[in-house]
Amino acid sequence: MQNERPHSRTPNPTSPDHGRGAWKRAASGDGEGVAVPSNTATNNSINGLDLKYLRYGVDSLYLSYQGELFKDVDTKLIELKRLARSENPTEQAKAQYRIGDHLFEVKDKGSSMFAYVLEDNAFRISLSRPKKAVPMAYVKISSEYLTYKTPEQVEAHLKDVLSHLGAVQSVANVSRIDLYLDFATHQAMDEWGNDAWVTHAGAINTYSIDRHFTGWAVGLGSVIAMRLYDKVTEIIKSQKNYLIPLWQQAGHQVGVPVWRLEFQFKRDFLKQKEIQQFDLCLANLGGLWSYATTEWLKLTVPNEADQTRSRWPIHPLWAVLASVDWESNESPLKSRFKNDRAPSEEASLDRGFSGLTTWMAIHGLDDHVEALHRYTSALSRHIYAIADRMGVPVDEFIVGKVAFKARQFNTMNNNLIEEDLDYLAEAYRRASDGE
Repeated sequence: MQNERPHSRTPNPTSPDHGRGAWKRAASGDGEGVAVPSNTATNNSINGLDLKYLRYGVDSLYLSYQGELFKDVDTKLIELKRLARSENPTEQAKAQYRIGDHLFEVKDKGSSMFAYVLEDNAFRISLSRPKKAVPMAYVKISSEYLTYKTPEQVEAHLKDVLSHLGAVQSVANVSRIDLYLDFATHQAMDEWGNDAWVTHAGAINTYSIDRHFTGWAVGLGSVIAMRLYDKVTEIIKSQKNYLIPLWQQAGHQVGVPVWRLEFQFKRDFLKQKEIQQFDLCLANLGGLWSYATTEWLKLTVPNEADQTRSRWPIHPLWAVLASVDWESNESPLKSRFKNDRAPSEEASLDRGFSGLTTWMAIHGLDDHVEALHRYTSALSRHIYAIADRMGVPVDEFIVGKVAFKARQFNTMNNNLIEEDLDYLAEAYRRASDGE
């Protein structure tokens, strides 16, 4: 069943604006020089522009929690991290931690100030050891998971997961949040130059691939950053195909380019605005977007006759992009989500096809039917030869290889085949020692 999306809360009018009017305008809805379009328009025109909103919301979310890791969990993670660092792949395969329907891979290394890292397709959880003066948990929530549940639903589930690892002693604090808008348009995004951007940031960059313009970036590395980029080209590279059906649900027509406008807000900026707490941050999404698009950065139509750039008129495209109504977000959500990170079946078959055609080229074969039979026979002999060198039955050798990949993909609990893995680990040590 489709997830229900609660309406965004009204931006908090009591949030400090530090002299920046965007926060108050976001609360009152009277953005300066910006006409508010309808988000439910059925055609591809907003304010007369060839443009259609497809979806918008939170793309990246990093949360931290104060608390204390349970001692028995700490002890278990010490052992699992030791297994993950083993040179023996069958021991590495057992570095897994199950919580409910999450089968986390335990990484061989920590990160920054955190001793342990657990990861699946939904969360990357960094944990500190007990009695450390750092947050108990620092969590990166995957972009795909945020297309399946609302941020409120995601955080509630995450807090439940963390309760199995330690005593959570604080509300969630936001270390980073990225807001995005996907829109379809034939508008050329390179028809203006760097001077059209009026911004507090110092760095303005453009990008292209094979002479195809792919986007802009402003303020990378600072507490606020913007990216405006060709999302279709990015999907071809990242394989985030799950967005395409969601665009289609929103009325995207095949062949119309899709661009993403994205703003990244880091912890220092959120602390300055006193909205670092998760609930406060979500209540001020409209204020964040309004500040970013009307105070921190503007796309203008340059006027050479006026040397005061702040007076240059706002580009019509920017006026529309700045006017997203964060209080009535109706962006569609995915109906299904998998916690594992397994590649698609098609990707697996593509790798097999690549192996077959490589083998055919080596042997100068062009009859694929005959080649497929000979290839599978050669592959079988190759597998048996490796198992024989290790001194283990081929079935158990394959079990070990599958277990190693299953840990990486979060697909199979290797504790269920622990005896086989222990046997393979000993065989691997004997083979490594030349016995």
